[in-house]
Amino acid sequence: MQYHSTRDNSISVSSAHAIEQGLSVEGGLFVPEEFPKVSLEEIEELAGKSYHERAYFVLSKFLTDFSEEDLKACIENAYTKEKFGTDAIAPVYKLNDRVYFLELWHGPTCAFKDMALQILPHFLTTSMKMMNEDKEIIILVATSGDTGKAALEGFKDVNGTRIIVFYPDNGVSEIQKLQMVTQRGNNVSVAAVKGNFDDAQNGVKKIFTDNEYKTLLARNGFKLSSANSINWGRLVPQIVYYFSAYADLLASKEIKAGDEINVVVPTGNFGNILASYYARKMGLPVKKFICASNENNVLTDFIKTGVYNKNRRFHTTISPSMDILISSNLERFLYDLSGCDDKIVTELMTKLSAEGEYEIPSDIKAKMQELFDADFCDDKETMAAIRKTFDESGYTMDTHTAVGKCVYDKYTARTGDTTKTVIASTASPFKFNQSVLIALEDYNAVAGKDEFELLEMLEKKSSLKVPQSLSELKDRTPIFDTVVEKDQMQNTVSDFLKVE
Repeated sequence: MQYHSTRDNSISVSSAHAIEQGLSVEGGLFVPEEFPKVSLEEIEELAGKSYHERAYFVLSKFLTDFSEEDLKACIENAYTKEKFGTDAIAPVYKLNDRVYFLELWHGPTCAFKDMALQILPHFLTTSMKMMNEDKEIIILVATSGDTGKAALEGFKDVNGTRIIVFYPDNGVSEIQKLQMVTQRGNNVSVAAVKGNFDDAQNGVKKIFTDNEYKTLLARNGFKLSSANSINWGRLVPQIVYYFSAYADLLASKEIKAGDEINVVVPTGNFGNILASYYARKMGLPVKKFICASNENNVLTDFIKTGVYNKNRRFHTTISPSMDILISSNLERFLYDLSGCDDKIVTELMTKLSAEGEYEIPSDIKAKMQELFDADFCDDKETMAAIRKTFDESGYTMDTHTAVGKCVYDKYTARTGDTTKTVIASTASPFKFNQSVLIALEDYNAVAGKDEFELLEMLEKKSSLKVPQSLSELKDRTPIFDTVVEKDQMQNTVSDFLKVE
């Protein structure tokens, strides 16, 4: 299986090359040359298999240059019961006869990013060996909250790599910040950026496309790569859990092989929902994709109108991992919908960079709207969804999952669609304890309490156990306190690597 760039499809590289490089030289994203087809019989067989076996089934179709031994080692090292607390890895919770939560937050950092970032370091080190790479790989990450800690945890003390994470100052939850600034590891660094997530992401992309700076790094024995979802090694593991969810529904006899399901994904960067779309291209029976946004509803507007416009007010919300106005993985989606037309994609991305807005051709818009629905909710609606679901079923959602549930309820009220639906549950409620407790109690209940008092309160209220990785933060001392201007990010990288 070869990989092309969304902005130059004459480029053709192996999966190892795509994973090691992260971003194509001209700024495009790597995509597979084709999507392997999976039969209903094969999907039905997955129902009786473990998560490891399901992962190997999917990943082996894309990472064809990896040996069976290497790929299985990547999977087995990433997805352990010790890390995820369950053999299921990504269990499905039945809310009622129509709605199921795909719980993607059982990993070490309590967010769905663990599903990809526990395996990406293994992909990367394997790729480095295959490519005979002799330089030290420098992982640059921009995070809206969850990717940063998951990447730090995945790459800490991995030989041949160093990682630096940039997060928006005052743009993540207190728990998310604590997770990052207390990170241990001899090859890690963390810095806050004065700005929002898009500023941090743009700064990282600028470094990646600065050829003069990359030459300087190369002279010093360094090579850049990415742990953001622009890296194919980040995205491909996410395809697995949609197949796994369907297989779990088959195993529990909630559906029959071939039954269509709907998929709801709360998303800002479009990667998680793109993975479900790719699963459908392979043969997973999905009827409708429902894209859920918070008040930063650039994706909702795009799916409804075909116009992508980031020139709007940026909202800081209680679902901060979705506080994004530039959705990087949308580029891969447009490449696919346009019939792999790199010229159209380049034109649209250039326009976005120059003007902050573009409109897709009507034929591409029609294809998108045939499969995708979208809506958004504000913080008040998010809170109401948390409270309503808890009161009706006793199930406790985090703020991002609640955006998904709120948008799903709006969708069914509007369409009357009763198709069985999987909602991606993307974070543990304990990561956003203050907002969840305000929803379940009130503002007075949380006033004056620190993060760890809130964790204990939520544990009692929800009857869930506080994840150890969060409770032990109480005894950790912050290590990183750097705050940088958005135009100083490259200097921060240089200082970390000690290059001039």
